[in-house]
Formats: sequence, structure tokens, C-alpha cells
Amino acid sequence: MAKSRLFKIKNPLREFPREVGVLVFASFFVAVGFGIIAPTLPLFASSFGVNHAQVGAILSAFAFARFASGLVAGKLVDTFGERLVYTVGIGFVALSSAAAAMAQSYSQLLLFRAAGGLGSSMFSVAAGSLLLRVVSDHQRGRAQSLYNGSFLIGMVGGPVVGGALSGFSLRAPLAIYAVLLAISSISAGFLLRGSTLAAKPEGKSEKTSLREALALKPYRIALVISFSTGFIIFGMGRSIVPLFMVEEMQVSTTYMGVGFTLASIVNGALLLRAGRISDEKGRRLVAIVGSSALFISTALLLVTVQSWIFFPAMIFSGVAGAYLATVPGSLIGDVLKGKGGQVIALQQMSGDFAAMVSPILLGAISDAGGFRPAFLVATILMAAVVLVSTRIPETRNSVHPTG
Repeated sequence: MAKSRLFKIKNPLREFPREVGVLVFASFFVAVGFGIIAPTLPLFASSFGVNHAQVGAILSAFAFARFASGLVAGKLVDTFGERLVYTVGIGFVALSSAAAAMAQSYSQLLLFRAAGGLGSSMFSVAAGSLLLRVVSDHQRGRAQSLYNGSFLIGMVGGPVVGGALSGFSLRAPLAIYAVLLAISSISAGFLLRGSTLAAKPEGKSEKTSLREALALKPYRIALVISFSTGFIIFGMGRSIVPLFMVEEMQVSTTYMGVGFTLASIVNGALLLRAGRISDEKGRRLVAIVGSSALFISTALLLVTVQSWIFFPAMIFSGVAGAYLATVPGSLIGDVLKGKGGQVIALQQMSGDFAAMVSPILLGAISDAGGFRPAFLVATILMAAVVLVSTRIPETRNSVHPTG
């Protein structure tokens, strides 16, 4: 009996349908691969003798292609089912990564990385759609946490491997990434073959259209939360925050790295707890806690006059990341009826768009008036999101609000 209880504690996937375990497994390998190429891809692009703007274009091309193809990927999911779109999408990124590893010019590398964005859009939308539909509303928050947690763990370990491989060859990380993606594609295609929910819909199947989703308050709020998370955590956090700490606070990159590491540790430690609270106490509570934490984080950056204030700001950012990661998907899964590939796609696109716009907008504001006005904009945005979060209606237990 003791062994049985211990096994249950060590296997958080035990209570979920098999599809959740497949997606978590595949997500880990994708994240490890992405983490491997993250620190080395700019160096590989630079090896072709291009300037910094052209190096940045390599990264932007992937993100823009992923964003631009989101609704197309959603349509493919509604038409062909999650299993086919997921496996083909990951396989497509694997092929584009292998081609990128063999690129003989900057233009070839740019083309192959942009092509990978389409595949990324396909498999991420398919995974999001399937993950929401295979679990009940009292499991949805925890399923979201497990999926996001597997990606976070993979991203933490990947850069270490990538850094070691770059000493051997700048092409090697892309090649390893392609292999890991191929493993994910093949394993997911095989393990999902018996899933009726992931299969191609037959006849006239139930699905939620974009128009129907946009008429639902929970869906509109999910879009707002996705946008704010992309804008602050992935946009501002990766652009002007490092510049602020190094240029104005005059700290070392090591000092700054400790702060971001703290955020990651807190995020990982709270993910499963946030998912459990979402399932037990409701989506509104988790959204309020997460958005309030992100508001405090941006407000602390706004009033930072000593470098140590950066650490609590990053801790609150980690809390926010853990709690807000579960909210949009759980809200949409609660109100989604049947397949809704384009519904999932638009939610992901809102976050992607915010992450692309934020560095440009906040960068322009900081160039014109300094970092404080940029942080003020972020703080005002999060104050509005906290207010919006208090308006979330209860969506669990098959309650589908219409206003």
C-alpha cells in the first residue's frame, strides 16, 4: 500500500487521459531542442558575416511566420484533426531545422527558419486544442500546468547542452534539434493513433466558430490575459528589462541572470499548485492572483531606485507566470464545444502578437523618455487586467456563459 501511494505521488499523469501524457512527453523534447538552439542560433547567423539587424531577422522570421499562419493552422485542425496536424507540424519543423543546419548562406538560413514557424504554429495549435478537450473541467488547470511545466523544464536544460555543442560546431545544435523533433513527431503519431478526439472528424462534427467564441465573455477575457502575458513577461521581460538593469542600474549580467533565474524557479515551483487551485477554487481567483502579481512586478520596476528591488520584482513575475499560464486555456476549454482550432489559434496569436509588439513599442518609449515611462505603460496595462480579471464568470462544471 505504501509503495502504491508513493507511485501515485511520483506520477502526476496517472489521473489524466493518455493523450495528456503524450503531449507532455513530446513538449519536453521540443523544449529541450528549442533550448539547445536558443543561445547558438544568433552566433550561427552571425557566422555568415551579417549585421545585428540581420541576425535579429532570423529570430523574427520564425515568430512572424508562426503568428501569420495561426488561423490557417486552426483551420487545418478543424478539418484534419489534431493528430495529423500535430505530427506533420513537428515533422515540418524537424525538416526545416535539418535544412537550416546545412544552410550555405544567410538567405537559406532565413528561409528555412521562417518555414519552421509554420510547422510550429501547426503543432502548438493542435496540442492546445487536444489538451483542452481530453480532460474534464475539474482537471483542466492541472493539465495546463503539467504541459507548461514540461516545456519549462526542457527549456532550462537545453541551453547547457547547446552551449557545449557550439564548441564543437554551430550547426550541431540545429541538427540535434531536428532529431529531437523527429522523435517527438514519430512518437506522438504512434501514441495518438487510438485517440478518437485527436482523429480526423467524420461527417458534420460539433465545433466552436470564432464568431461564437468572441461572443463569450470568458473567451474575450482569455484573449486579454494572453495579450498581457505576452506583452509583459515575454516582450518587456526580454527586451527593455535587461537593458534597464545593465544601463541604468549598472549591474552585471550575472546579477541580472540571478534575477531571471529566481523568476524561473518560482514559476516552476508554483505551476502545479496554480493548476490545482484553478480546478478547485475557480479560474477567477487564479487570474486575480496572477494579474495582481504581474502588476506588483511592473510597479516595482517602475519605482526601482536600488538594484536589489529587481529581485522581488522577478519573484512576483515568476508567481504571475505560474498562475496566468493556466488561465486562458482553462477558460477556453470550459466554454469550447467540440473542435475549435481557430479559437485556440487566435488565443495563441494574441500572446505572440503582444510579444512582437512590446519590444518595439516599449523600446521606442524608452528611447524617447527613458525606461520609467515604458514601465508606467506596463503598470497601467496590468492595473486594467486586474480589473478585468475580477469580471471573470465561473466557467467550470459545464457552465457556458453567453455574455
